[in-house]
Amino acid sequence: MANTPEIQQLLDAGVHFGHLTRKWNPNMAPYIYMERNGIHIIDLQKTQRKLQSATDAMAKIAGSGRKILFVATKKQGKEIVGETAKALNMPYIVERWPGGMLTNFVTIRKAIKKMTNIDKMKEDGTFNTLSKRERLQVDRVRAKLEKNLGSIADMSRLPAALFVVDILREHIAVEEARTLGIPVFAMVDTNSNPNLVDYVIPANDDASKSIALIMNSVSEGIKEALSQRKAEKEKAGNEKLEKAAAKVAE
Repeated sequence: MANTPEIQQLLDAGVHFGHLTRKWNPNMAPYIYMERNGIHIIDLQKTQRKLQSATDAMAKIAGSGRKILFVATKKQGKEIVGETAKALNMPYIVERWPGGMLTNFVTIRKAIKKMTNIDKMKEDGTFNTLSKRERLQVDRVRAKLEKNLGSIADMSRLPAALFVVDILREHIAVEEARTLGIPVFAMVDTNSNPNLVDYVIPANDDASKSIALIMNSVSEGIKEALSQRKAEKEKAGNEKLEKAAAKVAE
């Protein structure tokens, strides 16, 4: 089980800072500790508990070999989330969310296949038979597809879960996941509705330090589960070899 950040670590990262009180969502009341200078302060003890619960659940999903799609298109979180997901070998969206990404996944897969086909054209020499103008057009199409879909190119099926930073900004992604019954894990600030999320992590979703700390905690939990899965697969493989060897020896 990964270690959850201490209260002091959460304070240092500014995880407790919510939005102006006039911008709050009343459904976040259970997660608000107090009001200070017109700003809501998040209850960090609840953040700790919810973060641990979310991390454990995500680790279980990753440990079973399923994928979690990470989503964060805001500038404070896109680089952090993208690097974390990449290190975990998980799909991610840090540019514009493609409408129908989940609910119309077949079309998205076709776009990814188009990108793959262009790569094959370059490998087999077909690309070089095109005119200069055609090559330029194909390159532009490839670059656009790479920017929007390159990070999910290996996602051959719908993800088992979504992790979202800022559910207000990523409301389309949350809506699509809910439509399909895909569980949503999210950092939820005081201006958002936690009822739209399956695993709420009450936290400041605007500060890069806050996002980085939460992502690091989640990442450690998933890494632990993936390492355990790898070790179990290796053990099972070794046992299979030993049994085969013993059978041959007989």
